[in-house]
Formats: sequence, structure tokens, C-alpha cells
Amino acid sequence: MNKKMEFSEFDPLEILNTEERLIAYLNAELAEGDPYYIRLALNTIARARDISEIAQKAGISQETILNALSTEGNPEYSTIQKIFNALDIRLMVVKENNYETI
Repeated sequence: MNKKMEFSEFDPLEILNTEERLIAYLNAELAEGDPYYIRLALNTIARARDISEIAQKAGISQETILNALSTEGNPEYSTIQKIFNALDIRLMVVKENNYETI
């Protein structure tokens, strides 16, 4: 008896319902260092929050945020920094292998 397993696509948005989880998710992706997944994490966090509010706080358009954080996006650091500021998130530098996760 061969039963086919069905999988649904996982969307982290489903579990990112607290600030701690959002920060832990972003820290995990930042620690990996792959720009693609960092953009994806920021995109997910933006979707978990109100993108129009983020855009207003960041002083950039929603379209700019969506384009920057798309899978094809290539945002400038200044755009990422504006998004972090709007999310009340601060980037910090730590020595390799000397960081804590939540």
C-alpha cells in the first residue's frame, strides 16, 4: 500500500505572532548570511506587520519595499536600514560564534 504524502508550503508568517519569534527568525537568517534568505525573512516580517505603516515610517513607498524584498530584489543598504528603523529593529555586530539566539 503506497500512500502519497502531501505537503503544504510552509509560510513562517503562520508562527511569527510575537516580537520574540520575529527577532529570532530574522537573527537566524542574518546569522546564515545569505542575502536571499535575509530578504525573504524581511519580506515575511513586513507581511506580518502593516506594510503601509512600515512604508510611512521608513519614508519610502510600499512598492519600493515590496520590490526590494522580493525574491529578485537587490536593495541598497540604505533601504534595508530604513526598513529596520521602521520595524524598530537594530542591527548589531558580534564576533563570529559569539552570539545568542532567543
